Amino acid sequence: MLTDYGYIALFLVAAILFTAIVLGLPVLLRIIGIVPNKPDKVKNATYECGVETQGRTWVQFNFRYYYYALLLIAFDVLLVFLFPWATQIGSLGFYAFGIVLAFLIIVMVGYLYAWKKGALEWN
Repeated sequence: MLTDYGYIALFLVAAILFTAIVLGLPVLLRIIGIVPNKPDKVKNATYECGVETQGRTWVQFNFRYYYYALLLIAFDVLLVFLFPWATQIGSLGFYAFGIVLAFLIIVMVGYLYAWKKGALEWN
């Protein structure tokens, strides 16, 4: 049992070291002088695909995009939870079926609430 936790600790140490190296290496290379630091007006200018922007550069998106994104994430999470259950349906029994049924009812209540609030309407 301790060896399982040892693997987890080793993984966490490796993840922390990798993150520190990836974030610290550019700073170290700039301090050493390998990476040049010569900012100017042209380098700091914003552009899209190499073309100067024309007109207003601040455009607000319709908030309904966010509703669709949240619903997409909710249904993706639903799929992630249902797939392992569906692959093992034969060996889990009626208790697992009841749990998944309760989970689906909760998700359907959320879906019906979003439908009632008009989050699925596109005008």
